[in-house]
Parts: sequence; structure tokens; C-alpha cells
Amino acid sequence: MGKISIFLLTIAIAGVSYLSLLSFGRSGPKEIRIDTGERATVSLAQNNMNNEIETVEGNLKAPWEMAFLPDRNILVTERAGMLKKIGNDGFSVRVPDVYEMGEGGLLGMALHPNFSSNHWIYLYHTTNVRGGIKNMVERYVFSDNQLTDRKVIIDNIPAAQFHDGGRLAFGPDGYLYVTTGSASNDNFAQDKSNLGGKILRVKDDGSLPEDNPFGNEVYSSGHRNPQGLAWDNEGRLWATEHGRSGILSGLDELNLIYKGGNYGWPVIQGNETNPGMLTSIINSGPNATWAPSGTVYYNGSIFFAGLRGQAIYEYKISDNSLFEHYKNQFGRLRDIVYGPDGNFYLLTNNTDGRGNPKSGDDKIIKVSPESMRR
Repeated sequence: MGKISIFLLTIAIAGVSYLSLLSFGRSGPKEIRIDTGERATVSLAQNNMNNEIETVEGNLKAPWEMAFLPDRNILVTERAGMLKKIGNDGFSVRVPDVYEMGEGGLLGMALHPNFSSNHWIYLYHTTNVRGGIKNMVERYVFSDNQLTDRKVIIDNIPAAQFHDGGRLAFGPDGYLYVTTGSASNDNFAQDKSNLGGKILRVKDDGSLPEDNPFGNEVYSSGHRNPQGLAWDNEGRLWATEHGRSGILSGLDELNLIYKGGNYGWPVIQGNETNPGMLTSIINSGPNATWAPSGTVYYNGSIFFAGLRGQAIYEYKISDNSLFEHYKNQFGRLRDIVYGPDGNFYLLTNNTDGRGNPKSGDDKIIKVSPESMRR
């Protein structure tokens, strides 16, 4: 794996003839090119294609995850514990025992690959019952707008005010993958027996795959707060991860995940290396913060939503380049999903106390892939 450094942005104004190739609509072309020093170039381009933007739903309260049902209606989780169905027969149902605190609450959601026949839905949430505050994954049958047949899939995931992870996704191997945060205890990330600061992998009933590397749910370790999962067209797993926070915020990561891999937190970060640990494919550098969350693969690129970065980031795998879309247009962005109609769906995150809500926030916003052409 290569190491990529992103230094302080150096703005270069290119010639008009060159910029005309990078036009993104009525706002005019804007591009920043950064030489990383390792034969890779990061390009940041802003979009303003208002004719290709549609608000699908508004007035959501701190939403976290989206998923499309077979009938193309959208399910959304809200951190306070509501599961909402968006569509002509929309409804809301409260998920039992959700405890909202800080970054915790009702977070990730995944539909089983055979949802059309078994109606299984998986939910990641914080709870304060049955043994104190913790995160857990549960499975329900979702039918007739009701949640029934509750089953615990993973229990005893560390929880805290900050760094609760929370993304769920089924991989091409049919197993359920789960991102967990270090729950503000850096020691958890390197402890293979602890479920905090990890990517977990289990079967659809919560039992362990025979080839899990450590004999428990842990698939990879050394993570701080991963919140995005996506598989590319070669079946490789990519994950986004929040780097350090506070005054020295930065060094957010995009990682290529290997079974049994140790991604270094808190021993290494950014471009640092250490024997037996894996360095990120790309990071935001020490002076920029993406706060990356939901992630999707599309047409040779990894797209991920930025919270503090307030943008959609596109990492083009073939040439190791990074593009920035819709910068500061929608505020904080929690999730990005590629819909069955061939459009991207974005989920804003401006109402959880960290953003600056606008009228109608939070929203589901539909944008066309063409609006993010380079």
C-alpha cells in the first residue's frame, strides 16, 4: 500500500482554456490542485448544478442512515430512536431501548440481501438497559410497517459520548460488517478481545464465520472511529475513519481493509508507519478535516460524505486522485447512497447540535452522477 501526504492547499489558477474542461455549471469552474510529492495529484472541484438537485424529504431530526426498500421507498434512522419510511405511505416507528447521548443513539441500518423474502432488518444503536450503556446490533422482521421478532446479533460494543462508529453493511461474501468506535478509550483499538475501535464481521444470525482472524467478531483492528464501508468492483473493502479531534483535528483516513489488518490507532496516524500496521491509502493531512461518514463505490471511485468537511469527496482509485463536490452547499453530510434509479442520495446532518440548520433541515437530497462529472 502506498502512502499519500496531503499538505496545506496551494492554490494555483490555471489558464482559461484548461479550466474550461472542468466546468461544473453556472458557478463557473473552480479547481485546486495539490502535489502530494508521491506522483499523485489531489484535485478539488466545486459543483453548482441546481437543475440536477432535488430535495426528496425534509424536516428530519438528526438522521444517520438511509436504505432503499424493494419498492424504492426509503428507510431512515434518526438518532433519537425513530425509524422512518419515506414515501406515499410514510410512517414512523420507535425502535425499543434506544439511548441517545452525544454521538450515540440509533445509528446504522442494513437490509438483509434476501430482504424481499425474509424481511430482516439490522439496526445499530446505543442502549442503557441490560448491563449499562453499550452499543449493540439487533435484527428485526420488518413487515407491514412493524418491527417484530427482535434478536440480538452483537452485544457489548463499547459506547461513550464520542466515537461510537455505527455503520452496517452486508459484504459480497454474505456476511454482516459493522464499524465500531474506540468509545473515547484509545486502548480498545489495539485490544483484539475488545469490540471497540474495530470492523466486525458476523453471519446473519450473529454467529462467527469460521475464518475470522481472531476467533471472535473482529475482522480488523486499530481503528479510531470508522463510519463508512464500501466494496469496489473487485470485491475489496474500503472504510472511512475519523482522525484526531480537538485543536489538532485532521488526519482523517480512507483505508483499504484486509482481514486481520491493524490500522494503527493510536500508535500511528496519517502517513506514519510501524511494523505490523497498515497506513491509510489517503488522509486529509494535519490541517484539514473531512470527518468522513457514509461511503459508496461508483464507476471506479469511492465517494464519501463529509461532516465537518461539508462536502462529498470522491477518491478515484485508478490515479489516486481526490475530488471535492458540493462544498458548503448543504452543510454537514452524513451519508451517501446510490439509488435504484441511478442517482445519488445525500443525507444532511445539521440538526444534531453541531451544524447550522437551514429551513427544512435535515434533508434527503437527490443529485445526479452527471452533476459530479469532472
